[in-house]
Amino acid sequence: MNKYVKLALWLALPVALAAWIIISWLGGKTGQETVKNESNGARGKLPVTGIIAKNSMTANGVPITGSMLANEEVELVAEIVGKVRKIYFEEGSFVKKGQLLLKVDDADLQAQLTRSEFQKKLLSEKLERQRILLKRESISREAFDQLQTDYNMLEADIELLKVKISRTEIRAPFDGEMGFRYVSEGSYVQPSSKIATIVDNSVLKFEFSIPERYADNNLKNREVYFHVTGSDKLYSANVYAVDPLIDMKNRMILLRARFQNKNHELMPGMFAKGNIVFGGKNEFIAVPTEAVVPEMDGKRLWVVRNGKAVSVPVETENRDERNVGVVSGITVGDTVLTGGLMQLREGMGVSVTIKKP
Repeated sequence: MNKYVKLALWLALPVALAAWIIISWLGGKTGQETVKNESNGARGKLPVTGIIAKNSMTANGVPITGSMLANEEVELVAEIVGKVRKIYFEEGSFVKKGQLLLKVDDADLQAQLTRSEFQKKLLSEKLERQRILLKRESISREAFDQLQTDYNMLEADIELLKVKISRTEIRAPFDGEMGFRYVSEGSYVQPSSKIATIVDNSVLKFEFSIPERYADNNLKNREVYFHVTGSDKLYSANVYAVDPLIDMKNRMILLRARFQNKNHELMPGMFAKGNIVFGGKNEFIAVPTEAVVPEMDGKRLWVVRNGKAVSVPVETENRDERNVGVVSGITVGDTVLTGGLMQLREGMGVSVTIKKP
């Protein structure tokens, strides 16, 4: 009996070993196929990065950018032909309204005025004598009226000469600071020759635009807080004027706010950015600037729909250097793609890695 058991065991061992080898081989092959299939599945989707669109809130109002304008700015020009006789201002100096700034030679006009005034005196005396004779009926009414007309025309000529003489003087139209001058004493000027620029910097105007959707927010008298380039100081201004027309090209409303520039801290032409305050909190969807794709007909974002990349048109407004406020086109919860955009095609499958804010 033991002999037959031993024989059975010797026969069963090779069979069991062969079965084990076959099963192991089949299992390994199946595993390799599974790994290969998984690898092919991952290779079919483009790896990209993205964010989940969320509402952002700010209590500071709507971001704005604009420029500082002078309260008053005038380019002074010559009104008459002549030689510059005297310049009465220094570049960069402060002048008062009505102050004489420049004089053009008027010797010929002064001579004409003196001659006309002598003629007026002579004609006035003759007119008085003729009036006496008219009362005595020694001259006709027609002769007297003719002399009276000559006298009136001479007075008009004198007034015209005085106007011409006044145009040889350039005076400050308001209190302000003089800019660079473009003529020298002895220069020969023509009408419209540029003399200098005068600027009133005591008050500055902050000119900026906001989207038309804020048109019903009672924009006048709103507070504006802003910074200028190169300074961390916060300035404030008050909106005093709103353009009655909306720009049809960009659908923006132009506003101006008045800033009291008491110490002449700021200068016209400065770039400024800040916020116009509407009160309360403002909600918006913020996305990174790199996610926005500019195109000929507007702007687009890549979002994920059913595991595939879809390009959607959006309307945006400026927020800051890193984020853009999206007005329409996406909703809260959308997956917005921010990386790998150059390789994307419409309907392409994507594998998204969500970036934390």
